[in-house]
Amino acid sequence: MITHVRKIAEELNIAEKQVTTTLTLLDEGATVPFISRYRKEMTGSLDEVQVAAIRDRAEQLRELDKRRQAILKSLTELGKLDATLEKKIMDALTMVELEDIYLPYRPKRKTRASIARERNLQPLADKLMEQGAFNVLEVASKYVDDAKGVSSDVEALAGARDILAELINEDAEARAKIRQLFLEKGQFVSKVIEGKEEAGQKYKDYFNWTDSVKDAPSHRILAMRRGEKELILTLDIMPPEEEALALLDRQFVKSNSEASSQVRLAIADCYKRLLKPSMETEIRLHTKKRADEEAIRVFADNAKQLLMSPPLGQRNILAIDPGFRTGCKVVCLNEQGKLLINTTIYPHSGAGGLAEANKVIKQLAGEYSIDTIAIGNGTAGRETEVFVKNLKLSDVKIMMVNESGASIYSASDAAREEFPDKDITVRGAVSIGRRLMDPLAELVKIDPKSIGVGQYQHDVDQNKLQSSLDDTVISCVNAVGVELNTASKQILSYISGLGPQLAKNIVEYRETNGAFKKRSELKKIPRLGEKAFEQAAGFLRIHNAVNPLDRSAIHPERYAVVEQMAADLGCTIHDLMKDEALRKRIRSEKYISDSIGLPTITDILEQLAKPGRDPREQFEAFSFTDGVNAISDLKVGMVLPGIVTNITSFGAFVDLGVHQDGLVHLSQLADRFIKDPNEVVKVHQKVTVRVTEVDEARKRIALSMKMEGAKSSSKGEAGTERKASSVKNSGHGKSAGPKEDFKDKLAALKNKFS
Repeated sequence: MITHVRKIAEELNIAEKQVTTTLTLLDEGATVPFISRYRKEMTGSLDEVQVAAIRDRAEQLRELDKRRQAILKSLTELGKLDATLEKKIMDALTMVELEDIYLPYRPKRKTRASIARERNLQPLADKLMEQGAFNVLEVASKYVDDAKGVSSDVEALAGARDILAELINEDAEARAKIRQLFLEKGQFVSKVIEGKEEAGQKYKDYFNWTDSVKDAPSHRILAMRRGEKELILTLDIMPPEEEALALLDRQFVKSNSEASSQVRLAIADCYKRLLKPSMETEIRLHTKKRADEEAIRVFADNAKQLLMSPPLGQRNILAIDPGFRTGCKVVCLNEQGKLLINTTIYPHSGAGGLAEANKVIKQLAGEYSIDTIAIGNGTAGRETEVFVKNLKLSDVKIMMVNESGASIYSASDAAREEFPDKDITVRGAVSIGRRLMDPLAELVKIDPKSIGVGQYQHDVDQNKLQSSLDDTVISCVNAVGVELNTASKQILSYISGLGPQLAKNIVEYRETNGAFKKRSELKKIPRLGEKAFEQAAGFLRIHNAVNPLDRSAIHPERYAVVEQMAADLGCTIHDLMKDEALRKRIRSEKYISDSIGLPTITDILEQLAKPGRDPREQFEAFSFTDGVNAISDLKVGMVLPGIVTNITSFGAFVDLGVHQDGLVHLSQLADRFIKDPNEVVKVHQKVTVRVTEVDEARKRIALSMKMEGAKSSSKGEAGTERKASSVKNSGHGKSAGPKEDFKDKLAALKNKFS
């Protein structure tokens, strides 16, 4: 562990004490959000990204140690372990290096080399490798033995070369050199399989394509691999062969003797038959892992941005899941998101249906004091929006809502449990309305892979994807906090220290005993012990709590400090939260102790000023351009408002309200060079774009943000708008700070030490 601490501290450029403390907390069961929020003094104020980096790197090193011990055990049992070999194994820094060292000793199936050894040709192979001046055929003739299956000197030399080829293939230095050559100068070569041109049009770009192994972006690697899996493409990895053979020659050829010629033949055979296929398999795995990590990072970033979208808040909402033939499903929800009524209207089926729909919507809007109408953006979405706008309902806002994943929720166990007597279309309408009220609370009910912000999410390592998305959802839920008396068991399950079973127990206790009055009541929940309470309490809020601190993110373990502050000022805690003048009289240094430092005191004072502050931005209304409802309405040169729905490594997709997202390619996002679209845009950001190309047949729309006056309509984190080239961004588009730099460094480290 000491070695790990030092290594992790060096790699992440933090103090060893910070690593030691963080690993201890993690091993004791503390979660990443809890450590970063409530144990700042112990960790030196490490943030979530840093705590997660320590956790992930420690897991990697522990896996490396497990494999190291397994190899040492195997070598001991084989009687092959000596002090030199043991030192090499103990010094290995990566799994690849470790496996290279072990390769010559790994138990194998019968090989050409092992057959040659059985025929007593090892001495001949050793003699050839010495590369002295001797008559090769004359020496080889001494190993002719019909009884052992060696009938000629030529056969003897062939067997000896098989031994040499295996020896070269298993040489750690040779493998490292060829591996590096593949990584630095290898090329992906993709070609269409003859006869598959018509069926594989979506892979047309890769019908005759080469790409650098070193620089190929994630999306292209995953696209080529998918094309290969679907039997549309062939995919090879080709390094410069002459350079590879030259590298091996320099390492193994020692002279120009006849024996050296045999070694050269063995090198050529080794490279073609053993080393190249082995390296190609390795590089495929390496580049797949690299592509997966990038795709997962993009997905997780997009998911976080979507989950942290601004909430409209508690409103009386009428939500519509639009449809043509089957009608529009309509639901009314109260301020808590409770379903009050549902019905179906047919505004697109003729005059009679339209008149009845007008009547129904007006009646529901008045009866249930509706102030916002939410309309799903799927089929018939824009047409339904036009219908509702034509009603001219006073003081009622009309919002289009991205309904990606609503159908997944509708058919889920969670939806069936919540609305057992409603069909899936009604559940979908409810989800659309609630998503507008609070995107986070509703989206956590849906498998994150189904919320429409991924990049090849079905092609990547599913376990790693799930782990990353779980981290993302946990981070978002705990950053916002959860209202204990209204939260669903789905969102509660993501709270630090809880999980599905405790979340279920909380909801059942609430239904049986009524609303929680204080946080300490959580200790009455079956199976919710002191540790779970410690981890969870600070992230749970009780809006109407007896103790005003239960409404805040101040942890119950620090209530005594706040009580002391109030006592010192001769006021109540409620007064302290209400009166800024009182808070300004608090001297932070007075409350610092061995267990509480300035970071915690600062957090406490912030929470007293804004208890339970929602970190999400303020909600802003948005409308698509009237009259532009289908791709056929688009014309090149149009300047339109849109919403960013997805970000990939090659650009951003924007919803223009025409049922088909357009693509702003990376090169069209700004008037300056950018490497990552996240420098300019974020998911759910409102932007202005120019149409540059429309391919109605292929349903492709090309857009640009490179124009004077193109801008986003959302405010920055500090409440100010700032420019990025000619494009004004929301505050999310700020230049990379320490945390973003740290993410880049962490990604590089994961790749380096895999």
